[in-house]
Amino acid sequence: MYSTQFCPYCVAARRLFDHYKLDYDDVAVDAQPDLRQQMMQESGRNTVPQIWIGDTHIGGCDELYSLHDNGKLDNFLYPST
Repeated sequence: MYSTQFCPYCVAARRLFDHYKLDYDDVAVDAQPDLRQQMMQESGRNTVPQIWIGDTHIGGCDELYSLHDNGKLDNFLYPST
């Protein structure tokens, strides 16, 4: 996940990941124009957070919570083998 420290959407995404007790990479783009540029190239978006689960770009916090609210987040977190 690309994020900034105080963005309320980033905080909410972290809170949901913590609720699931997930380990996740949190790449801070605060004052890091090179990392923000990398995020924009990879996601095609300029807002934070930008979230990937595995190789799948989920999008931002709204998309993450939409998956959670619709019961579909578990499919990304725990894919069947």
